[in-house]
Amino acid sequence: MAAERRLALQVDGRVRRTALHSDSMICGGCGWTVPLGARPFRCANAGRGDVDHVLVRRVAVRPDPFFDEEPDPFVRYRRLTYAWHDAMTRGVSDGEFVDVVRRLEERIEAVDGRSFAVTPLRSLQSLWIKDETTNVAGSHKSRHLMGVLIWLEVMSRFDRDLADASLAIASCGNAAFAAAVLARAAGRALDVFVPAEASEEVVDCIQALGARVTRCARVDGLAGDPAVMQFRAAVAAGALPFTCQGSENGLVIEGGSTLGWELVSQLLERNATIDRLFIQTGGGALASAVIAAFDDAVTAGVLPHLPRMHAVQTTACSPLARAWERIQQRGIDYAITHRSELMWPWEGVPASVAEGILDDETYDWVAVARGMLASGGHPVLVSEEQLLAANRLAGPSVSVTGSAGLAGALAFPSDESTAVLFTGSNR
Repeated sequence: MAAERRLALQVDGRVRRTALHSDSMICGGCGWTVPLGARPFRCANAGRGDVDHVLVRRVAVRPDPFFDEEPDPFVRYRRLTYAWHDAMTRGVSDGEFVDVVRRLEERIEAVDGRSFAVTPLRSLQSLWIKDETTNVAGSHKSRHLMGVLIWLEVMSRFDRDLADASLAIASCGNAAFAAAVLARAAGRALDVFVPAEASEEVVDCIQALGARVTRCARVDGLAGDPAVMQFRAAVAAGALPFTCQGSENGLVIEGGSTLGWELVSQLLERNATIDRLFIQTGGGALASAVIAAFDDAVTAGVLPHLPRMHAVQTTACSPLARAWERIQQRGIDYAITHRSELMWPWEGVPASVAEGILDDETYDWVAVARGMLASGGHPVLVSEEQLLAANRLAGPSVSVTGSAGLAGALAFPSDESTAVLFTGSNR
């Protein structure tokens, strides 16, 4: 039985048991379920054993939102989110929930000059391109964080500590900028932890929005991203995880899933299907979120099956691709309970023109691997030359990281219908 459906798992010699309820967040590693009224950020058993503890959303899925005409994805797909279901269990009305989203959108537009709306989908022969470069803060990262922010705004009325706490994020670029925009709009303090080598231009943009930036240098002999380590220390000290790693906050996945739900809706409107989807993958939250959205569409009966999912990584840093052979050999259940054998920090300091996918680890690797296994997909590695060539085709408005999925598609030529995501603008 798949790990996320288990009700018991041996962790540090003790059996953990939990009762499932509908519309919940459940740990894909040990089966622990977020109690009603608790914060759905991390599994209570995180750090115990060699288990991959990541919260996964479990809600009832209906086909209706896929055919709605509401232009705001966070209103249109609200009933597919744990945030909405959690609010309903606490007595918040649907109208009140929508009002929270609308007010946030107004404040975001005042800061960034735009709010969340449907982003373009265009076709080029058998290639579909979903363009996120016109989104809030210029990338898909804002979707992930908006999912968290909506929950925080709704639940702050029940938990004063949520209203007063500062936010924290570890990022080197688009995620940090998106976090700064959304934090400014919500009137919340934000600490941003960036690598020591982060560009002055990026840091200046973040600070101009009122966020506090801390540069984090690597320490000899200490593996892992130093920015993530300092972020975790800030969270341990009381900050709220406002970051784009699903392992740190399960809500970031359903925020990002609005991109996938929207892509499915646009394909349905055009009576189109896709055979393959190439997704640039660093920490893995984007791929995890989009795979989850397509899985929802299959569950709702609006799609017959998943397209083949391909996680695209650069040869300069590919922790998921490195783990892939072992995942295939030993199975996903083994991978979940033997994390360190398959996923560990990338050795050395990687460098690439696609700097936004240079995460030391693919934090949401299990969900991405499961999606590739279920769909018949696999990771695709691309070189620096392939990344640059794809970016020239994408055009000057798209960053190299943002067009990395296209590099993957071009590296795997096929006559099948293919989709890629342009996820970030060129600053």
